[in-house]
Amino acid sequence: MQTSDKNRRVILASRPEGPPGEDNFRIEEVAVPQPQDGQVLLRTVYLSLDPYMRGRMSDAESYSEPVALGDTMVGGTVSRVVESRLSGYAVGDWVLGYSGWQDYALSDGAGLVNMGANPDHPSYALGVLGMPGITAYFGLLEIGEPRPDETLVVAAATGPVGSVVGQIGKIQGCRVIGVAGSIEKCRYGVEELGFDRCLNHRDADFPEQLAAACPSGIDIYFESVGGAVFDAVLPLLNDFARIPLCGLVSQYNATALPPGPDRMSLLMRDVLIKRLKIQGFIIFDQYARFGAFSEALGQWVGEGKIRYREDIVRGLERAPRAFMGLLQGENFGKLVVRVGADD
Repeated sequence: MQTSDKNRRVILASRPEGPPGEDNFRIEEVAVPQPQDGQVLLRTVYLSLDPYMRGRMSDAESYSEPVALGDTMVGGTVSRVVESRLSGYAVGDWVLGYSGWQDYALSDGAGLVNMGANPDHPSYALGVLGMPGITAYFGLLEIGEPRPDETLVVAAATGPVGSVVGQIGKIQGCRVIGVAGSIEKCRYGVEELGFDRCLNHRDADFPEQLAAACPSGIDIYFESVGGAVFDAVLPLLNDFARIPLCGLVSQYNATALPPGPDRMSLLMRDVLIKRLKIQGFIIFDQYARFGAFSEALGQWVGEGKIRYREDIVRGLERAPRAFMGLLQGENFGKLVVRVGADD
């Protein structure tokens, strides 16, 4: 439980081999830090859990530095200002930042977004109006380039990125086929998010279902999963299809290449013959444009054109287990840890 006199931190205790386990994390208690001139003391209220964190637990070469052993796990946060010695921040202000898996943090203001004293749905800044929503907006509109009547297939379609991708696709006039991991999630995709179809990738005949749902082929495939879903998508891609690639969750816990024949030559042949565009992107590269993306998404959310679902876990101590479940697809909606009280 969060208190005013101690700071709990979830530490990276060891690097996982394969799926993370409880022994890869350790919870420590230290004194609450004291702000100096030019700093604010932040108390975490909401912590975002996201698949990219698995990569930060590894010391393999990547687009960002790994978490060092013994350091606090990284993560986006929405916090309250407890004490301020920094101009522009008042006690009680809500801020979007990157405090990581802990109760309290100091900041000199770098990278902070002041959300004011009374934002609507402050946790949305970690989801539909934050990194996942911006990932969906940029990836689909600027890489996927959707056009009316095109067929858009979305992996992890009821997750925080995929759900927004699919709904933006409908706004743009596309026929949207979602892919999710349960009957309940697929029903939600159709009945609540407005997708034309949503298919369960765990069904044995999923490739056949996908082919039947896409009689005119696939023009855009928004990829965040990889693995068997991509295998089913590849033969259905139309000429000049676009594939925005923001993640490969199915491979994050892998310790070796997947078994089976080498299909690289098949992929490269299709890229050439069909003139496919596959573009990977890291949304942190686009954060200078955060304001423009957030404004557009905020308007759609306010107009009811984009619906959004959160999966909230209560208690910082539950973050490791919730994160392990995230990598297995156990969450339903944007996974957020409620670390502390609103006030």
